[in-house]
Amino acid sequence: MNENTPRSRKPLTEEERRRRARLIKKKKREAQVRKLRIICSISALVVVVVVILAITAALKAHNQSKGSAEPNQSVSSKEQSPMPETSEQPSSEPSTEKQEPQTTPETTTSSSADEDLIAKADVLAASYDYDAAMDLLKTSDNYGTNAKLQRKVAEYQATKDTCVAYPIDQITHVFYHTLIKDPSRAFDGESDSGGYNQVMTTIDEFNKITQSMYEKGFVMVRLEDIASVNEQGIMTANEIMLPPGKKAFVLSQDDVSYYHYMDGDGMASKLVIDESGDVKAEYVETDGSVTVGDFDMVPLIDRFVEQHPDFSYRGAKGIVALTGYNGVLGYRTDGVYRDINDPNLDPDQIEFLNNHPDFNWDEEVAQATKVADAMKKNGWAFASHTWGHLNVGYRDLDSLKKDTEKWLTYVKPIVGECDKIIFAFGTDITGVEDYTGHPKFEFLKSKGFNYFCNVDSHQYWIQLRDNYFRMGRRNLDGYRMYYNPELLSDLFDASQVFDPARPTPVPPMS
Repeated sequence: MNENTPRSRKPLTEEERRRRARLIKKKKREAQVRKLRIICSISALVVVVVVILAITAALKAHNQSKGSAEPNQSVSSKEQSPMPETSEQPSSEPSTEKQEPQTTPETTTSSSADEDLIAKADVLAASYDYDAAMDLLKTSDNYGTNAKLQRKVAEYQATKDTCVAYPIDQITHVFYHTLIKDPSRAFDGESDSGGYNQVMTTIDEFNKITQSMYEKGFVMVRLEDIASVNEQGIMTANEIMLPPGKKAFVLSQDDVSYYHYMDGDGMASKLVIDESGDVKAEYVETDGSVTVGDFDMVPLIDRFVEQHPDFSYRGAKGIVALTGYNGVLGYRTDGVYRDINDPNLDPDQIEFLNNHPDFNWDEEVAQATKVADAMKKNGWAFASHTWGHLNVGYRDLDSLKKDTEKWLTYVKPIVGECDKIIFAFGTDITGVEDYTGHPKFEFLKSKGFNYFCNVDSHQYWIQLRDNYFRMGRRNLDGYRMYYNPELLSDLFDASQVFDPARPTPVPPMS
């Protein structure tokens, strides 16, 4: 019989048919139950997955809003539209507002505002004000996510950690008089030439000295950086923190008044403010025309520090010492200039007023004050050089009192509060002994002076007491370069600086 041949079957009884029908129905019910169980299991699993995804999204959104999202981030109207909800999402689902992707330090970029902050902070750090540089960068709204800002702060901190306190008893103080722009006019053989050759410095020499000192690691500091008066009125030493190899020094310039006798001798005639707001020097050419430029120490140092901020400790510049009898900064601000008939006018002053019939004393004072304010804002300080270029070592106390009152009357209102005096002629009110108890010191102290400077040939000389600070200065001029170049070797090589336009021998001091 072939396997495809159907077999004959015995007919089922009625009971067997009913039993088979019940069995088939039971199997169908069991299959439906199994199917329902599978559907329920899948549904439960879907719900669990949705809940897990919702929780993960909530945690991610929380973390981003706490530390990763950009503050004040703008969102378009499209990004603000919520995602459609599904029946499986719980009602407490967090916002699915679009977030900017979190960047890694390697891909962080800075805005132009942050780049400006970095540029300013670099200047502060270069001038050894690391705390100010770090604080400035931390003002950025993006500091928490901007790796470049954070690296800069770490860089500043690392450099700050290398700094050491510079010994204040090893700080030198150098000074100049008005700089010579045109040696051919200054050294023309006339009566003042010998004095110019002795006590003045040419611009070419000054620039070479400045460059040499910069290369040797010198950094300008203020007298207040060395020592200052505390809340109890006591003069106390301060710490000047510099990287190893850097050396602190103080810079000053005497007689920045541009006296009448200097007219036409190859030096600047006054300090002015140019169209850019910078302090410059005015120079009268041989043909009478006026040129404005970097023709004296103030603008030259300003330009040098702009290019080399590490030449200045936290923005410090020099000290400008002023007399008053011909005015200050090239302006005729002394009281005698108000009246051509004043019996105290000397011949040079009378000639000046006769040559300037439109002279306005109030305007001179206003212009001088404007220049002084600009200088102070840019880091310069002022000192008395006595009103009449007084030799305090030889004049009596009464003369000192009268002279000081003139300075306070006609110079202080222009330069502002002043607690420094740089003695004329390099003299002093005493020898190396303490000032305390000396009548001249007690008078000057009563007038608000706390810092006193003379001239000394030593590399550095400082006297710090509870009630004053005293410092010796070194003259960098023709006389010192010609006769004692070895005394300047820590600063520069005089043989490489000495201007060949300077006549030799330099006249000796009388």
